[in-house]
Order: sequence, then C-alpha cells, then structure tokens
Amino acid sequence: MNKHVAFFRNLNLGRPHCPTKIQFEEAFTAAGAVSASSFLTNGTMVFTTRSGRQSQRVFNDACEILHRTCGLTEPGTIRTIEYLAQLITLGPFVEIESNSVHTCCASFLHTTDGLSAAQLPLESKRRDVKVLQLTHSEVFSLSIKVGNSSGSPNAFLEKLLSVPVTTRSWNTVIRLVQKHA
Repeated sequence: MNKHVAFFRNLNLGRPHCPTKIQFEEAFTAAGAVSASSFLTNGTMVFTTRSGRQSQRVFNDACEILHRTCGLTEPGTIRTIEYLAQLITLGPFVEIESNSVHTCCASFLHTTDGLSAAQLPLESKRRDVKVLQLTHSEVFSLSIKVGNSSGSPNAFLEKLLSVPVTTRSWNTVIRLVQKHA
C-alpha cells in the first residue's frame, strides 16, 4: 500500500463550490483509493492506493468527481507521506524564533522553476513574506505580521510565478506526518 497526501488550493470544506467532508472522502474512494481521510478542513486529503502508479489517476479522477458534485475547480498537488517526512528532516525553520514570525509555511507547487536559490532570501515588498529555502517543488517561507495583517506566501508566490500554489502551515505538515507515517 502507498499513502499519499493531496493538497488542494483554496478548498475549505463546506464552503460554496467545495465539498463536505463526506463528499471529499467519497470522491477519492469512488476514484479507486483504498482509503481516504480528510485532514483538517483546509483541503488536505490522505489517501492510500495499492501502487504508487495509481496515485495520479486516483487524484485526477477524484478531482473530476469533485467538479461534478460540487463545482470544485481549484487545482491541487500530491506528495507521498514518505516524501513529506523527508522534507521535515530538512529542518527549514530550525533557526527561526517562533515569536518573531506569524507562521512558518510550506507551499506546494508542481515545480519551483522561476525561482533560484541565488535569489534567496526573497522578500515581498511589504516585508510580510520571506522565502527561505526551495526544493524542486516546495517553497519554505515565513508569514510575518505587519500592522494588523500577516503576509500570504500563497498570494506572493502566485503573483511572482504566475502558477497556482497551495500553502500549509509547517505545523500542519508535521502533524500530518506524525499522524499518518
């Protein structure tokens, strides 16, 4: 069995054009997942397939089902639980004092082409987002509170790269791996 995580952009369970928890999980099982379990309400799905090759097909079919049942059009991306566990070992935020930032974030893309490690650290104009580290398909960044609002790594990266991005707090990724690894 192979355990995967689907991260959807801008999906909040129960909101307009978003599934309920039951619809979300049933879409993945109807698409061929052996099991499917929503994690939190932010569009994160843990699903199991019999082989790694099936994961993309299950994901694509689940997206099609979600589009038909509730009108979901938001994109997503998938990773294996093992891969997420490896990301945690990178320790992208070990030197960050948690009281100095609003949130440590991991953004998931299909590719980080368009960003270069030579550009890092990269900051938004308001200095409310700071990109610290890249992998081939993830961006590790800080959301910093400026005035009464905090920065949005998702919005910053989408504007910078002109591609859809989905972001989770680093604590969410850690809790996800702890629960499902």
